[in-house]
This record gives sequence, structure tokens and C-alpha cells, in this order.
Amino acid sequence: MTNQSLLIKHEAKLCHLTLNKPEIHNAFDDKLIKELTLALEQAKRDPKVEIVVLAAHGKNFSAGADLNWMQRMASFSYEENVQDAQQLAHLLQTLDNFPKPTLALVQGAALGGAIGLIACCDFAIAAEHAYFCFSEVKLGLIPAVISPYVIRAIGERQARRYFLTAERFNANQALKLGLIHEISEAQKLTELGQFICQQLQANCPAALAQAKKLISAVNNSPLAPALLHYTCQELVQARLRDSTQLKLKNFLAKRR
Repeated sequence: MTNQSLLIKHEAKLCHLTLNKPEIHNAFDDKLIKELTLALEQAKRDPKVEIVVLAAHGKNFSAGADLNWMQRMASFSYEENVQDAQQLAHLLQTLDNFPKPTLALVQGAALGGAIGLIACCDFAIAAEHAYFCFSEVKLGLIPAVISPYVIRAIGERQARRYFLTAERFNANQALKLGLIHEISEAQKLTELGQFICQQLQANCPAALAQAKKLISAVNNSPLAPALLHYTCQELVQARLRDSTQLKLKNFLAKRR
């Protein structure tokens, strides 16, 4: 399936979602937000999709929000602006809660809202010359909708600096902040992404989904009896799953 702003390709149980507006540095607007949300919802329901890879064509990953879209929204009513912001919030929540592994491949610039997409993915790898910037305050805006995901990734202390200074930071700094997991040579970015996908596909899809759910639950819960009970229940469910028993039998047979 191909359209003007988003390319969707299915290959070997992977769903590649590629931003395809290189002429404007893959800046996104309400149309692209809707398309990306719909594509994620379809991939979520598709049993043939095990991993989603988010990437972009052209020199840059994404310049964030399209400024023409931002200017256009300024003439809309308060209620219409709230509804518009909620669409972006829904996209980020859909990506963050996606039950299957997600991987972001980042090259060139990743600005503003684009960093929110990266922070919502399970894995993020960047080309060595990639750079990042929360540029919103330069325009009188703030990184509001992306803030829960970005602050979770880099922490409040670092957000205080980069949200307020709007300074650029490179891939090395993004790695130190915890925004990305690894840095790649530009020409090997796709190859590294394929290697990560191969590692993921060697694992049980049901266990991957359960592990993602576990991380979210544990991260947002106090260390209390209710949490301990939950983790025990999750382990029991994993042990008793038919696919788990089959994998254990196969593993033991190979070891013998």
C-alpha cells in the first residue's frame, strides 16, 4: 500500500511504516497523524505482523510538526485545537501501548514531536550524524503532548535543560540520555535494524507481548503486595502457555 505521505510495506512478518515527505523533511500534519494511527491499528490486528519498524525517506527522520499546519490551526477555534491535539495524543498512546515490538530507525534531524515518536518505540537506533532538538519554545510552543513519553525516557532533570534551551544534541548525547539504544554508521542503519528484528523473531510473540505489558505495569506501580501478586500471576500464565511448554521441550531436547 502506498500513498503520498506514508509508505506501508509488509515483509517477513515485519510492517515497515516509512514517513514519505522528504521535500518538507517528513514534517507531519493532521493527515499524516491519522494515516500513521490507522496503520498502527491495522498492524495491531494483523496476526501476520510481529514487529513494526518506523523509518523515514530522505535526509531527515522528521522535522516534527508542519509549521503550515500549526499556522492553519491558529485560525481554528479552541475546541477544534483541542480535538487536533488529541489526535496526536492518540497516535502517541497507540504507539506506546502497541502490543508488538516497535523499532525506530533515525537519520538526520529528529525535531520536536518526532522525538515523541522515537520515545514511544521499544527500540531506537540512530545514524551517527543524527541530531535532535526540542525546538518548540523557539516558536512560542511547548513539547506538551510528547512530554510524558520523553520525560520517561530521559528523566525530568534532562528535560528541564533540553525543553528550555531548545539546543541541538547529537546521537552520542541522545545515547547518554537514554533516548536511543545504539548508534550506527549511516550506511549500516538498516542492516542493524534487521539484526535487531532477527533477534526479536527468535523469541515467542506471546511472551514479547506479555513482557511489554509487564514493563508498563511494574514501572507505574509501587513495590507493594498487589504488584508482587501481579508478577507471580504473570509468571504462572507464561509457564502454563502451550507455546511455552513446547519451547521448553524443544530446548531440553536440543540440550540432551
